[in-house]
Amino acid sequence: MSAEENKALLKNMFAELAKGNGNALVDAMHDDIEWTLTGTTCISNIYKGKKSVLEDFLGPVTGAVDGHMHITPENFIADGDYIALQGHGKARMKNGVDYNNTYCWVYKFKDGKIISVVEYLDTELVTKAFR
Repeated sequence: MSAEENKALLKNMFAELAKGNGNALVDAMHDDIEWTLTGTTCISNIYKGKKSVLEDFLGPVTGAVDGHMHITPENFIADGDYIALQGHGKARMKNGVDYNNTYCWVYKFKDGKIISVVEYLDTELVTKAFR
């Protein structure tokens, strides 16, 4: 796929996520995805494979959120198989912490699916929210 097609896939995915359709992210992931959450927080790791991303990372994160995390993508920078995306999110954690984070994700695509994500964010806020 072209850089523009990859960018369109991400824009559509985030539009669907905004409606509460989490399957849009699941469907966009390659089975062999690696998701790296940077830093040294309790959830920082390299999650390998779709099952691990869903069960070991996204499941616990969404389970800790009170309601829905609202992500607003802001800038998409596309080059070949890579998309760099800046965005911000708003949520309230079940422990009462406001989780309003700023992100930069670097996505890599393979065969029309997301094969890699490196996620940069405010790790101090992660530590506060996931104690």
